[in-house]
Amino acid sequence: MELKKARSLIGLLVLSSFISLFNVFPSNAASVLAAWLITSDGVLKLRTASKAKLEAYFQRGQGNTGDRIWIDFPGELIKPRKLKGNGPIDEIRLGKPFKGNTRLVIEFNKSVSLNPYKLKLVGTSENLWKLDFVGLNKVGIKSIGEGSLSRSSKNSYISNVRSKTLSNKLNSENLPNIPNGKYKIIVDPGHGGPDPGAKGLNGLIETDIVLEISRQVSRLLREKGINVKLTRYRDIDVDLQQRVSIANRSNADAFISIHANASRGNRRDISGIETFFYRGYKGRTLASNIQKQLLMISEGSPNRGVRQSNFFVIRHTNMPAALVEVGFITGRLDARLLSQTSYRKKIAFAISKGIINYLRQVY
Repeated sequence: MELKKARSLIGLLVLSSFISLFNVFPSNAASVLAAWLITSDGVLKLRTASKAKLEAYFQRGQGNTGDRIWIDFPGELIKPRKLKGNGPIDEIRLGKPFKGNTRLVIEFNKSVSLNPYKLKLVGTSENLWKLDFVGLNKVGIKSIGEGSLSRSSKNSYISNVRSKTLSNKLNSENLPNIPNGKYKIIVDPGHGGPDPGAKGLNGLIETDIVLEISRQVSRLLREKGINVKLTRYRDIDVDLQQRVSIANRSNADAFISIHANASRGNRRDISGIETFFYRGYKGRTLASNIQKQLLMISEGSPNRGVRQSNFFVIRHTNMPAALVEVGFITGRLDARLLSQTSYRKKIAFAISKGIINYLRQVY
C-alpha cells in the first residue's frame, strides 16, 4: 500500500509579523495531537489522529524572546502546560489559544536565528509528521516529548518497520566492543520478596519488571566479557545494607540499581525516565550515559533528566553508582510500554550500552 504524504506549501504566507510555514490540508491528516517528540538531532516529530488540518507558524524573536515556531491542531487541550527546554531550545508550551484548539509552541534561545524559508512540515504517513529545524545548532539538545509515536493507524506501517528493525539488533553483537575480563559490574534489581516495590496499572509490579530487566542486562554484559554480579537473582528480600556490602566487597568498577517509578496519588498523566547519581564526575558520567541510551529507545516517554540524589545504595557504595528509574508504572504511557516484553528488552539493551559507553569513556 502506498503511503499518502501530506502536502506542504512551498510558498510562505506573511501574516502581520508572523510567517505561516504551512497550511496543510491532506486527506488523511490529523484531528488532534496525540504525541510529540523533539529528537536529539533537532527534528520535531508528531503523531496525530486522522482527517484534520494542521497550521504552523514562525515568529521572529523580539526583545527578551527568541524565535518561535507553533503548530495549531483542532481539538481542545485539557491541561495547558510548560516544559523547560534544553540546548538551543528555551521552552515548550502546550496551550489552547481559543476554544476547540490546541497549540504547541517551541521557543528558542535569544541567540538562535532560524531561516523560516528552510522550514517545512512534512507528513510522512497519514498520522505522522516531522519538521527539521534546518540550520539549528544541535549541540546540547536532549530528546524531550510526550506520548508515544509508535502507535500506528491502519494505513501507517513506518513505526512498525522501525520497531522490527531495532528488535533484531537487541543482542550483544550490536553492543560496543570492550576488553574481555577487564571490568566488573554490580547490577542491583530493586526491591524483592516481601517488598514488591511500586504497584502500577495493568497489574504491573516493580520487583518483577526490574528483575527481568536486570537479568537481561547481566546476560548482555557477560556476553561482552564483563564480570557481572546481581544483588539478587530471584524474588527474595535483600536489605539495602546487604546490597551495599555485596557491591563494596566486589571491588566493582560500577554499581547500577534498577527501579520503576510511581507517582504520588498514582497519577496516570505522569510518565518519564530519570537516572540518579550521588557524587563525582564518574557517577554523573555513568548516569548520563545510561540516560542518553534510554531516551533513544523511549518511544516518547519524557526525559526527566540526570539528577543528583542521596538514595542509600548509591550514597554508600564505594564505586561510581547510578540508580535508574525506567518509567512510571502508574503512568498511562509508561505502563503500556513496560507491559511489553519487547520494550523491556530495549530498556535492558539501552542500560547495557550506557554502561559500556561509560567504561570506554572513563577507563
